[in-house]
Amino acid sequence: MTHAPTMKLIQSDNLESIENYKIVDVPTPEPGPGQVLVRVGACSVGYVDALEAIGGYQTKPPLPHTPGREVSGVVEAVGEGVTGFEIGTRVLTRALAAFAQFAIATAGDVKKLPDTFSGASAAVLRGNYLTAMHALEDRGMVKAGEIVLVIGAAGGVGLAAVEVAKALGATVIGVASTPEKREAVKAAGADEVLDTQVDGWRDRLKALAPNGIDVVYDPVCGPLLQPSFRSLRWRGRYLVVGFAAGEIPSLPLNLPLVKGASIVGIDCRQFAAVFDVEEADRMVDRLLVWAGEGRISPPVGRRFAFGDYAELLEFAMSGKAIGKSLLIVDETLA
Repeated sequence: MTHAPTMKLIQSDNLESIENYKIVDVPTPEPGPGQVLVRVGACSVGYVDALEAIGGYQTKPPLPHTPGREVSGVVEAVGEGVTGFEIGTRVLTRALAAFAQFAIATAGDVKKLPDTFSGASAAVLRGNYLTAMHALEDRGMVKAGEIVLVIGAAGGVGLAAVEVAKALGATVIGVASTPEKREAVKAAGADEVLDTQVDGWRDRLKALAPNGIDVVYDPVCGPLLQPSFRSLRWRGRYLVVGFAAGEIPSLPLNLPLVKGASIVGIDCRQFAAVFDVEEADRMVDRLLVWAGEGRISPPVGRRFAFGDYAELLEFAMSGKAIGKSLLIVDETLA
């Protein structure tokens, strides 16, 4: 397969505004040793991706910046020393500069897709579901029969947590702000759903779990932090996944003491890219097996055409998304 000498790519030379991103023509990259060139079908986009695009994330990317990391597509070319991939093989991978027609990936990050797994679902698997598995199984030590409360359950990382917790044998209570979102959480497998209105919220949770909960998975860390922490059983675990609410809240430290509870920080990017690369790779392999078996079925959020990238980034920042949204680069592959 011969790829075009140039490709379209979305980038900005500053992080001041989404409006500064443009579609530009650049040379199509050639894979170097140990690399794979992927023809991109779909790129998933969540809150963190959009936050990074405007310089709001805790680490800032180098400039010029092209958003997007998690993609599905097909192998277009391989670099020296790369074996095991035929041209045209359907894959998912992690890549920098993924708002593009072609993306370079390290061969070790490229995973073949099960035949039954769509490109669209594959694009949302790696980041969200790896975060959920790292949080719930690895750090939260969730056991079959335990009760897991998922806050922000209708977002991309939330829906992933619902499915992974169910696959681990837990009972899941999903928290979401609107009836539409709670319906999506229920469809993802949650046993119970709960609203986000603070007044009387802990009493409503107690009605669903009279003896308390074992684990809280929280990518929001907003006003429900204290009432949900207070609802933990002895030896409960509170998984801090992110701060989508904006401000970073505080917690009286007597609460972990009197409950024998743990506050556990979840940073999947460092886990997967720096400290536990091989373990993260094994988790992705397991997730793909689960997907092939139908134990998980990653739901796809709104789909945006390549030219609608600005609208997509705005939507990802809005908090209105159900699941993780997709930039569709090549409809035939998604």
